[in-house]
Amino acid sequence: MRQALKDMLADFHTSPLQEVTPRELELPLNSGKAISLIGPRRSGKSFYFFHLMHQLVSRGVPKTNILYLNFEDERLNLKAEDLDIVLKAYHELYPDTNWKECYFFFDEIQNITHWEKFARRCYDSYTRNLFLTGSNARLLSMEIATAMRGRTLTFEILPLSFREYLSFKQVNYLKQDTGTQAKISKLFHTYLEEGGYPEVVLLPDSLKMQALQEYFDVMTYRDLVERYAFTNLPVVKYFLKRLANTTGSYLSLNKLYNELRSQGYKLDKNFLYEANEAAKAVYLSIPVSKFDFSELKRANSDKKNYFIDNGLLNAITFKFSKDYGKLLENLCYLELRRQKREVYYYKDTKECDFVLFEKEKPTPLQVSYSITDPDTYARELSGLLHACKKLKSKKGVIISTTPRPDEKIDGVQVSHVAALDFVFRKERQF
Repeated sequence: MRQALKDMLADFHTSPLQEVTPRELELPLNSGKAISLIGPRRSGKSFYFFHLMHQLVSRGVPKTNILYLNFEDERLNLKAEDLDIVLKAYHELYPDTNWKECYFFFDEIQNITHWEKFARRCYDSYTRNLFLTGSNARLLSMEIATAMRGRTLTFEILPLSFREYLSFKQVNYLKQDTGTQAKISKLFHTYLEEGGYPEVVLLPDSLKMQALQEYFDVMTYRDLVERYAFTNLPVVKYFLKRLANTTGSYLSLNKLYNELRSQGYKLDKNFLYEANEAAKAVYLSIPVSKFDFSELKRANSDKKNYFIDNGLLNAITFKFSKDYGKLLENLCYLELRRQKREVYYYKDTKECDFVLFEKEKPTPLQVSYSITDPDTYARELSGLLHACKKLKSKKGVIISTTPRPDEKIDGVQVSHVAALDFVFRKERQF
């Protein structure tokens, strides 16, 4: 095992670093804290590590001072008691290296049981330059928070934003000429449907759907079935399809339980709650709470679910392939999350897609693909104004591909934002 590790480490140090397209996320390289990077599978965590390594090498850090291991590498079959062999193998290769000047990059480390004890030991005894990734938000964030006790900073990386998508497509979005702007507009509609998984964006169109379906299969079997020891595979697959089909709305697990039982499936109701929590942990779905000024009521409210990527959503359900309204709503939620906004939804006798809560002030927000139809606009406006009235907000926002001029109605300032502008511009618009 030790020799195999030495071979892997030496191979990494003698091979050129993989070239990467930079992302917008910025991580500190010398913060003195352990850095955790979490996000869905295939969202670019490993490539972001390579980006950081390029930065280190450009600053004069010897490549041999970088210890990188991907714990999903099939050549590794490490258990918790084997982890110290990693450090011994590295030390045998480079006995004169000053540990404190080293940078440890451990990819998908949550695959190793009790990994957090090893991470803490690395941080306390070897180097403060510790970088970790994981595809399970709950495991990584909870376990490292417990082990490191305030000595860590956690960051999230999602599939590509639209700006990053344009960079991957090699579009200079800073150019203002008519041709570039027309190309950006066309690519926005492609992005709306195919999502932003980095690898998929660069594939030929004929292979994109297959790749996304394989992503879903890996997330189902490896991240859910294997990691959580789920044995009822038919129910897991049925549940995930229903979860996808209810994107942007509430999935009643009680109703789903009765639905499954009526179709002859055998299951415990608790299993659905466990599967739902697991789907959130591995970034398949993201829950959004109903807004209330009471934090406790928000936490205990029914949750609307959003999906981690529009392309993945389209790959596993036909329902949304041409439902541009729901695709745009899902896309806007993901962008709000990238902006680190505090997002809820509003519902009583009427509904409003989102409520942004900042500095103790709620701002209702509606998303509609098109508001050119008078009935559609009246419905969206009614839900928005109702939420503004109930929440005593003087400001509301409507995002659409057919924005109107801003207007003031019943004392509420209604801002109309073009969907393309919302996902394209880096600065906040509301």
